[in-house]
Amino acid sequence: MTGFLLSIAAPDAETLLGLIRSYIPILEDGLPGARALGLHLEGPFLNKEKKGAFNSTWLRKPDLEEVYSIIEAGKGWIKQVTMAPELENADSIAEVFQDANVVVALGHSNTDFNTASIALKGNFSHITHTFNAQSNFKHREPGVIGAVLASDNVTAELIADKVHVHSGAMKILYRCLGKDRIILITDAMPGAGLPDGTYTLIGQKVIVKDGQARLTDGTIAGSTAGLIDCVANIHQDLNLSLNDALQGATSNPAKLLGLQDQLGAIEEGMDANLIVFDEEFNMRFVLVQGKIVYQV
Repeated sequence: MTGFLLSIAAPDAETLLGLIRSYIPILEDGLPGARALGLHLEGPFLNKEKKGAFNSTWLRKPDLEEVYSIIEAGKGWIKQVTMAPELENADSIAEVFQDANVVVALGHSNTDFNTASIALKGNFSHITHTFNAQSNFKHREPGVIGAVLASDNVTAELIADKVHVHSGAMKILYRCLGKDRIILITDAMPGAGLPDGTYTLIGQKVIVKDGQARLTDGTIAGSTAGLIDCVANIHQDLNLSLNDALQGATSNPAKLLGLQDQLGAIEEGMDANLIVFDEEFNMRFVLVQGKIVYQV
């Protein structure tokens, strides 16, 4: 829409720190078009058993010294980090991130219901792309998904492109968590908005065909959908009102990032960020911080 987090990853600690440092002046100066609100570190502290499209060599155990270096390099621009709570020292690392005002999200995890539930009552307050790269729900082993559905306060991301998650599963998530706790995301990869073809994502070859992005082995590798597509999908498939559908792309993410006094609503004193779309959800006009950045 009008603002987003940059999800980044790197093959080793040194490269990651260099990548973070390279983004700081870009974030400080601002970008044309939609506003970059900060960085999301998807890893490197993820469970290799639920690596998704990641190269397993990019993933490692949490390290406190590296975390302090990451926070220092980020200069306050790191807004979210995704971690697997079952990894050694994950909880203490999560506490350090939380103290630095970084949203700690549970993701790429193969842990059990109890471990996930304890994490979600502690230093983990958010879920990265719910249902994807997480231990599944079984009636005797509810896993991460069961812990999310049974949670009381956490917010949860949803890739509503209808490739990552079936509409029936999306409806269950909305019924369990409610419209106030779900955040729509695109999980956009480099081919988003571009023609089918071959792209590179986190060091691996990705084939985009018929709008679906997959590794050569068939693993889903991000999404090509736009956020307006996700809003349209839950509005139409879940029979949500347009206002309720839009909440997952506006006020909910603003609250997650502590920006609810600046973004997420059309009110006096808020940033002049507006979008106009037609009945088919085609974007017609976009205003970011009072400037027209797109117009048909």
